[in-house]
Amino acid sequence: MSSDQPGGGSPYDKPSGGQPPPNQPPPGSPYGGGPYGAPPPGGQGGQGGQGGFGQNPYEQNPYGQNPYSGGPGGPDPLAGMPPLAEAGKRVLARIIDIIIVLIPAFLLDWAAVGVQDSHFSTGRSAVGGIFTAGFGFVYEFLMTRATGQTVGKKMMRLRTAMLENGSVPTSNAAAVRAAILWVPAFCCSCVWFLVIGATVLVDRPYKQGIHDKAAKTVVVQTAP
Repeated sequence: MSSDQPGGGSPYDKPSGGQPPPNQPPPGSPYGGGPYGAPPPGGQGGQGGQGGFGQNPYEQNPYGQNPYSGGPGGPDPLAGMPPLAEAGKRVLARIIDIIIVLIPAFLLDWAAVGVQDSHFSTGRSAVGGIFTAGFGFVYEFLMTRATGQTVGKKMMRLRTAMLENGSVPTSNAAAVRAAILWVPAFCCSCVWFLVIGATVLVDRPYKQGIHDKAAKTVVVQTAP
């Protein structure tokens, strides 16, 4: 009986040496052997590919990672972020901004309502509240949208930035932030700014006030 093997074997039989046939994945390949098993061509939808799939959306983030991550056992959510603003500097910056807003509001209120019983009526009239809220909103919105810095923040070397990527706040974020800060000043500015300051002090890890939470912004220090 002949020991020769019959000819015309399977094209998928391994050749001598135990190597897999050409164009076939090696045993245990993570890509399998089906028509969809081959790895994607370089640059097509893979890591760094033109399609964008697999890219890290935060790889251009100056903070270095997703700032919303960092749960228990996760990476530090503050890693790579500029130092957060100190509470004292934020308070001083806000006082400066309030003074800047109140000066024209005071003058307009005085001009509109006049003097009552030999005392200025500013702060007791609805007109004064409207001027304060209106000037405050416009002032905060325009300066935050432009550079992230009001006059007070510039003097204290602070900056408002988008928490997601550290950029200058968008128009929507600047508007939301300014509205929450100044619209309540129409009737209760002193109490409201105390509430804002308290939320900044107790919030962790980003020291965000109510206005920062709503706008998804954060206040950081700038270089000297």
